[in-house]
Amino acid sequence: MSTKIGFIGLGIMGRGMAANLLKAGFPLTIWNRTASRGDDLVAAGARRGASPADVAAQSDIILVCVSDTPDVEAVILGEEGVIHGARPGSLVVDHSTISPQATKLLAAKLAERGVAMLDAPVSGGSEGAAKGTLSIMVGGAAADFARALPVFQAMGKAITHVGPSGAGQTVKLVNQVLVVGNCLAMCEALMFAQAGGVDLEKTFAAISQGAAGSWMFTNRAPQIMRRDWRPGFTVDLQQKDLRLVLDAADDFGVPLPGTSLIFQLYRTLQAQGLGSEGNHALVKALEHLAGFEIAGLGD
Repeated sequence: MSTKIGFIGLGIMGRGMAANLLKAGFPLTIWNRTASRGDDLVAAGARRGASPADVAAQSDIILVCVSDTPDVEAVILGEEGVIHGARPGSLVVDHSTISPQATKLLAAKLAERGVAMLDAPVSGGSEGAAKGTLSIMVGGAAADFARALPVFQAMGKAITHVGPSGAGQTVKLVNQVLVVGNCLAMCEALMFAQAGGVDLEKTFAAISQGAAGSWMFTNRAPQIMRRDWRPGFTVDLQQKDLRLVLDAADDFGVPLPGTSLIFQLYRTLQAQGLGSEGNHALVKALEHLAGFEIAGLGD
């Protein structure tokens, strides 16, 4: 494949995504603030860029996957940012979850240099990133989406062009409202089952394939039952996304009472120093309120 890809940000999601691009045969140049995170990728054939600008200068399509709005702004617009290396006609794709309003401003600044931009946040957790089964929701011009589609297909399965610039980020925030709502429902259900004295494994088997089933329940309820708090997505990152949701909801004038409650429950976990645990650790906030814990399997 002749399309040269740059990848900036090798965190919990980016490493798996970049690895799948290598497997698909794309020439890949990488950069991460902590360079050692890219060692495995370099060993597998990736080149290491000296800076985001250097990555952009060597790439036709530059993918960004970092934590928050300020991080995206820094790697795109900063002193050694993408904007200083990207050639006219190149394409920047932001896989981070950030403010839709900030996305539109970034796209406008890149456009002044003749560089196109797509906002393409992803869903599916670290498992989806590793397996190449992510859901990717994309905002931007249709022609740019078509150009990037073979790249997306190396990383994801459900790939949808949802509208103009900023629409991808808005749809991702819709996704996050559903994610945390499902998470709270799962945690309450498991607490109820525990208090009712039923076997949690049999309960899971009985209901996971029916109308009450969900991706969250299938993938995270077993972790809760094992008291395994390894993150597919951390509490801190979930809170960052919920802050974006609530800020946008304030702008829209739409009430989100359930999401607001979950934001406050996650805040109690952060206050206890649990921000690096998986977002399914939400159950710990309910355990604290109830005065008992979900019994680990084998207990």
